[in-house]
Order: sequence, then structure tokens, then C-alpha cells
Amino acid sequence: MTEIVLLTSINAPIQIVFDCARSIDIHQLSTAKTNEKVIAGKMSGLCELGDEVTWRAKHFGIYQNLSSKITKLKAPFYFQDCMTKGVFSFVKHDHFFEEKEGITLMKDVFYYGVPYGIFGKLFNKIILRKYMIDLLTERNRVIKEVAEKEYR
Repeated sequence: MTEIVLLTSINAPIQIVFDCARSIDIHQLSTAKTNEKVIAGKMSGLCELGDEVTWRAKHFGIYQNLSSKITKLKAPFYFQDCMTKGVFSFVKHDHFFEEKEGITLMKDVFYYGVPYGIFGKLFNKIILRKYMIDLLTERNRVIKEVAEKEYR
């Protein structure tokens, strides 16, 4: 299992940041480099508890599908999405939000497992972990940009 923890400070109220983080449209904007698109489930808007989304994206030159479901939600402080189908052995992404003096701290705790035994572990160590950090960092950069523009 791999764990990635990212902290992003955003100059916007917690509700705006929470909504931006649940937005399918903002997610697609943040993954433009991988041409990520929704192909099934909730197609746009804000994800709510129980919503399922299937994404199609090109990673490492190969188109892949990944389905996820919002499994926990406590607005505007927390939500969790978990992979239901995809190339990973599992994915669990916890999203935490805390506001102090008009600044929202968004914390991502992203867990995943890789298949293919020692080959998967080696690929993860050499390439995949950094790739996932970069994807999540770009997602958070776009959320920050949109939330701060919306708040101004």
C-alpha cells in the first residue's frame, strides 16, 4: 500500500473549496493533460454521497477506465471516494477541509495498491508514486485557482 498526503492552503471559504473538490467539471479541467473524461455515472456537477463516476483517461500511453464511488461525506469537512473498478488493486481517497481565519486547508490522504507483485511494486517505486503525486498536485492547483477566483 502506498500513502500520499498533500496539504493545500486556499484563500477561500470552506464551502467553496469543498464544492470545488467535489466538482466533476473541475476534476476534468485539472486532468486535461490525460484527456480524462466521464463516461458513465454522474456526468457533471457536484458529487454527493453514493454517487458513482467512471472516468476514462490516457496514462502511460494507454487508455484506462476507473470507476469510483463517494462512500462517505460530511459537508463541508470531509468526503471519501473509493475505486470500485480499475487497474489498481484498490484506491481510497480521503479529503479533509478545515477553515481558519478565511483560509481553508485542504488535506488529501490518498491510498492505493498496485497489482502484479514485485513488478507492480518496482513500477510504483520508480515511476507511479511520483506520477500520482504530480496528478494530485495539479488537481489541487486547479481547485485552488478556481476557488480563489470564485471567492474574489
